[in-house]
Amino acid sequence: MIKPAPGVLLIAEPFLKDPNFKRTVIFICEHKEEGSFGFVLNRVYEHYLDELMYNIGDMKIPVFYGGPVQEDTIHFLHQYPDHIPGSYEVLNGIYWGGDFELAIGLLKSGLIEASKIRFYIGYSGWSGGQLNEELQEKSWLTLQANRKIVFHQNVEDIWKDALKELGGDYEMMINFPIDPRLN
Repeated sequence: MIKPAPGVLLIAEPFLKDPNFKRTVIFICEHKEEGSFGFVLNRVYEHYLDELMYNIGDMKIPVFYGGPVQEDTIHFLHQYPDHIPGSYEVLNGIYWGGDFELAIGLLKSGLIEASKIRFYIGYSGWSGGQLNEELQEKSWLTLQANRKIVFHQNVEDIWKDALKELGGDYEMMINFPIDPRLN
């Protein structure tokens, strides 16, 4: 098992009951002794970016549910470090944050592709030691992240494709029922 760190994916085990994280994949952006922070990659939020932000025009860009913490904030991941200053490189080729207004302007002008930037409302967070406890309880599987998963074009396939990348017995989990009592 890969230890939690920036750039690691947390893959919910098939029977995780927490409705916030059932069959999710979370991209960890920060992992420190005092806590961890990341975004759910495979939950589309019910509103588009232009419905949540003022003065951005008619931008029908999907927003993802990053997690249950601070759902009044919007964050973003992208692949444009040279265009969006102030971003933090989480993993080779994947950046978190930066100049939000500039990013919106670049999207409006067509200078950056919407497929290489993802917006998240809220985030997933753990206090110090909490994530390690959840890993010991086997609530999560871990995998080194890559751009293919983080910016996956078919959101509904992210959980399954992450398990496929783990391979072996994990790949069989794709077909497990959500509730084994119903099998």
